[in-house]
Amino acid sequence: MPNSQLPSDAAKQGTVLNAVSSRADEPLAPLPSGLGDFWRSFSSNKGALLGLVFFVIVVLCALLADVLAPYSPIEQYRDALLTPPFWGAGTSRFWLGTDDIGRDMLSRLLHGARLSLSIGLVAVTLSMLPGIALGLLAAFFPDKLGTVILRLMDVMLALPSLLLAIAVVAVLGPGLVNTMLAIALVSIPGYVRLVRASAMSELAKDYVIASRLAGAGTFRLMFDTVLPNCMAPVIVTATLGFSDAILTAAALGFLGLGAQPPMPEWGTMLASARDYIERANWVVTLPGLAILSTVLAINLMGDGLRDALDPRLKKLS
Repeated sequence: MPNSQLPSDAAKQGTVLNAVSSRADEPLAPLPSGLGDFWRSFSSNKGALLGLVFFVIVVLCALLADVLAPYSPIEQYRDALLTPPFWGAGTSRFWLGTDDIGRDMLSRLLHGARLSLSIGLVAVTLSMLPGIALGLLAAFFPDKLGTVILRLMDVMLALPSLLLAIAVVAVLGPGLVNTMLAIALVSIPGYVRLVRASAMSELAKDYVIASRLAGAGTFRLMFDTVLPNCMAPVIVTATLGFSDAILTAAALGFLGLGAQPPMPEWGTMLASARDYIERANWVVTLPGLAILSTVLAINLMGDGLRDALDPRLKKLS
């Protein structure tokens, strides 16, 4: 009897091998439907796609600033004070001109992109992580911790974010690190309220109830069951918060409370050049355009992410 089964087993193995060999000639499978649908929805928004391209260029310039910058951002050339850019009767030595003490504007803008993006990344990370944790605690323990957390967030939201950031920096002292901490602190309430609202809507759904009945602990329910389904609006908010952090850092730098000279931060560059608006307009225009373009690109990306990640907008379309 065992010998009589050998032909059938061999036939099955041959069939499997033939199927594998035939599938080897087929084209590769497409991307997973979720990722593919997300990219199709995101790329259909031309503004978001343009913002993504520009943002990638800014990131590459920031990462390669040491290579792309022709000069040191703090080196002074006393023989070339307020040299205009090449299109303003300037020389090819300084493509974008120099500032009031002879520093190359192109080099300072490239290194300033690194500083501004670093401030945005650190501030968003430092605000998003505690915001998510506090929001989940407020949703899972509404009677005990929820009331205390929400009242504390209401106190922080009672003041404008820029004014609160100025107060925090005034207490901690001006500087780059304190600027990041101040921006992160004033951004926490937005994440707390968003995560709490998203988590509260998820707690009443069947899959959460099933996880509770299956014996899942509170920690697992928070971070393994509920949080992944709340991340879409958090990602969009973090993207828009990135641009807000860059703007706030520029505002603090303009007021003299952010990054201190000679650091080539865009807001600090604006502050040091405000006395030369009429005499050397490129010293003010170039950092302002860098802030405007970067913030606009990030906001366009945020709009595209919102449209791609919001299931209600997909149903309407």
